[in-house]
Amino acid sequence: MNKNTLIWSVVVLLVIIAGTIFFASKTAKAPTVPSPSQEQAVFDGKNATFTIDGKSVILVNGISEVSAAPGSASMVTTRYFGNEATGDLNGDGLPDTAFLVSQNAGGSGLFYYVVVAMKTADGYKTTNAFLVGDRIAPQTMYIPINSQELQVNYAERKPGEPMTAQPSVGATLLLKVTSAGVLEGLMK
Repeated sequence: MNKNTLIWSVVVLLVIIAGTIFFASKTAKAPTVPSPSQEQAVFDGKNATFTIDGKSVILVNGISEVSAAPGSASMVTTRYFGNEATGDLNGDGLPDTAFLVSQNAGGSGLFYYVVVAMKTADGYKTTNAFLVGDRIAPQTMYIPINSQELQVNYAERKPGEPMTAQPSVGATLLLKVTSAGVLEGLMK
């Protein structure tokens, strides 16, 4: 074998090795299928079931529409609003998720509620919906570490202002989940 052939053979071999390394590094990893415990790790508030004033609400893709009364053309529409907050609300060390929904029963009101999804070993269990207010301006929700309480921040109207006025006064609602799994207010 002559010297030129040997050099070209080494160059070709180095190009093949470099190309293999380059393409191997660019190849995406195969997606992994989540285990059942991973699937339960994230709560989907847009597809949740809970109660408002004792009536069951089932959100599908973030919305629920039911007749206001049998045979009525008027609809009660409940929508996932979001503003999720995650933290431990019952002291079990598992991350619970709070979220807002809005509900319009066909009148001029637009009522905002908080719902909490309590994480358990078997998945999530939702609480009742707790009324925050009518035609408020939701801001943020927060679960301070080791507090087991939920802080809901929003804007409301000044005392005596009509419902047509824009909410302009900051307010905070403090909520907790009882040992029976009921969401209730601490103070406003």
